Amino acid sequence: MYTELLQALLETLLMVFASGFIACLLGLPLGVLLSITRKNQIWENPPFHYLLAGIVNATRSVPFIILMIAITPLTRLIMGTSIGVFATLVPLSLAAIPFFARTVETAIEDVPDRLIETGLSMGATQMQIIRKVLIPEASAGILSGVTLTLVSLVGYSAMAGAIGGGGLGTLAFHHGYQRFNTGIMISTVIILIFVVQLIQMAGDYAVSKFQH
Repeated sequence: MYTELLQALLETLLMVFASGFIACLLGLPLGVLLSITRKNQIWENPPFHYLLAGIVNATRSVPFIILMIAITPLTRLIMGTSIGVFATLVPLSLAAIPFFARTVETAIEDVPDRLIETGLSMGATQMQIIRKVLIPEASAGILSGVTLTLVSLVGYSAMAGAIGGGGLGTLAFHHGYQRFNTGIMISTVIILIFVVQLIQMAGDYAVSKFQH
């Protein structure tokens, strides 16, 4: 039992942090674009902003289970299979990218306009404003978004496990629920709670270090 729990935990951590890394890598520039293309921002482009925001909202509005099933052909095309830990990275990442992008957008919107105006008045280019003003000043909010994304991915990974994704979700469903093993069910719930608490504590600590 303990070996199975440890293996399932490692699979869950792999799914959460690998898809979280992909979400941060792609969601950060997406969130920046969402923010700076708004009206009265440095790359003002309302039509592009509304198009991008519509795509993000459409992706976020699809429940994860439905999204996972709907993109099965894409998952199979990329990974060669639609089941297992690595295959689950595709829907997990696709679900997390727009979620994280929105948290980045919100964090950047909290940066005072006077800082941007000061940078522009000193001759900074738009890219310098993004790299040296917007992202550094929004770092605490962005880190908070990373924490929220990872916590959400823990729940998503458990749902993915119920339909062959691997990890604690698969263990709880197949070895706990279907076999009426209450011990497995309770153990997986406790481990998931513990993982979420650790992520939240680490995230809160990181945010506190970057807050002004």
